[in-house]
Amino acid sequence: MSFRNTSKLLVTLLYLLVSLAGPIAIADQHARKRVPAEWETQEAIWLQWPGRWEKVYQPAFAQMASIIPKYEKLHILCDTKTICNQAVAAIESVGGNANHENIIWHIVPNDSAWMRDNGPVYVIEDGKMRIQNWQFDAWGGAFGDDIPFTKDNRVPIKVGEYLKMPVDKVDIVHERGNLEFNGVDTVLLNWSTIGDPKRNPGYTRARAERDLKLNFGVSKVIMVEGIPSGDFTRGHIDGFARFINPTTVVVSQCTLESKCKPGDSGDALIYDEAARIIEAAGFQVIRDPILGQASFKGESFDTNYLNWLVGNGFVIAVGFDDYETDAAARIRIETYFPGRDVFIVEMLESWYEGGGVHCHTNDQPALPAN
Repeated sequence: MSFRNTSKLLVTLLYLLVSLAGPIAIADQHARKRVPAEWETQEAIWLQWPGRWEKVYQPAFAQMASIIPKYEKLHILCDTKTICNQAVAAIESVGGNANHENIIWHIVPNDSAWMRDNGPVYVIEDGKMRIQNWQFDAWGGAFGDDIPFTKDNRVPIKVGEYLKMPVDKVDIVHERGNLEFNGVDTVLLNWSTIGDPKRNPGYTRARAERDLKLNFGVSKVIMVEGIPSGDFTRGHIDGFARFINPTTVVVSQCTLESKCKPGDSGDALIYDEAARIIEAAGFQVIRDPILGQASFKGESFDTNYLNWLVGNGFVIAVGFDDYETDAAARIRIETYFPGRDVFIVEMLESWYEGGGVHCHTNDQPALPAN
């Protein structure tokens, strides 16, 4: 048996043990610390409602806020009471119930509608849930030096206060959208993001690997590299490589129908090299084909569906207002997450600005029963 197959077998066996004994019964390395995988049971999903500068996102947010409460709790953070009122109206305009028992409203100061990146990272340590507050500086100033982020950077503290959870400050600038966990022993991320000199000057791969292992309790760190075209985040991993179970990663693949072309020196090279690195680390790789292009506000971009959110019994993925590619994506995602309801929500306004449903949401894992 090859080393690669042996590695896959070991991870699979460990996952089976976790499933039988409960997520806490994991190898005792790093003081029983881990970040649950997104497909594990969640306590809630959080989002920051679009404010003054991001109102164009409201229709998509309203659709998400109509779906999520049917499956689990949804916490909605509003910068002001006025924004909460606008959110209520938007949800009701699409037939949702803003007074659903699973929706919890909060007035919490925030700057933007991208809570995946400025929100908490939840870590289970010694059987208790903690919040990590990694530093946020509006993606290294990618959208300009005048973009505010001070209120966003304090959101994890406010969430911790509400949940009565301890909050640990991590003095590294990084976003949750660039972290993929298999829930067992591995974190997958893009070095181009965490190693961005505008975020972390002088940071090295060796230091990053040590920091990630220390903070997340993982034994394996997989770093890919490269910035896909039009990606203002400098390559968040949730845009092109996602764990779907402890041993399998889905990676985008360019086709003749996509804007990126197979074998080109741009996005295709980034995706292909990421797939190679992940497979070499001992994981199964499934390539998700990009089957079309979308045009919006004079821009053209690939219909890449990997920026999905996994919740309790459901998945929400970005829609591109293209029936054929949206329908094909739904079928593929249903095979990735059997037994979950899959929703496609048109989100061209968000995608035009550089993100999708995963970027807007922040999932709170449930603390497993002892």
